[in-house]
Amino acid sequence: MLFSTPDLCDQYDTLLQVISPALKHFGGQTAFFGEIVTAKCFEDNSTVKSTLAEPGTGKVLVVDGGGSMRCALLGDQIATCAVENRWAGIIIYGCVRDVTILSTLPIGIMALAAHPRKSIRRGEGQKQLNINFAGASIQPGNYVYADENGAVVSAEKLPLTEKTSLAEKHL
Repeated sequence: MLFSTPDLCDQYDTLLQVISPALKHFGGQTAFFGEIVTAKCFEDNSTVKSTLAEPGTGKVLVVDGGGSMRCALLGDQIATCAVENRWAGIIIYGCVRDVTILSTLPIGIMALAAHPRKSIRRGEGQKQLNINFAGASIQPGNYVYADENGAVVSAEKLPLTEKTSLAEKHL
């Protein structure tokens, strides 16, 4: 990976918002970044499913699930679809399920927790609107950078230089 979030914070602190460290990694990749596509839904993953069925090359879906701990908004089938459509990652302010399978998929996935119950699809939810959760105000077209240390949001794509490169730093 070309960055570490601590290095990004050191170099670009005034440009970044840090997403509160309540989110955990569930995907097979713990470091990922990309342009943000937003969704807002509560206990209904219809919008998550339809969005991840679209081409997402290098993008990250950031979902405001209202912090619900009563059902999952993402499982293995929808996550597999996201991989097939080349999404870089998914961040959910809510829950996921099928975590053993999610951990094997080549995609970044962060969420509050695991929950075995699936959501009920009612066709509700919105996408590409400004969302706020976990201490961050997130807009479509912003960029998110996530790794083992956490996730940060920038209004613009950051130039990843050797100063922000973990690999270069430790050679």
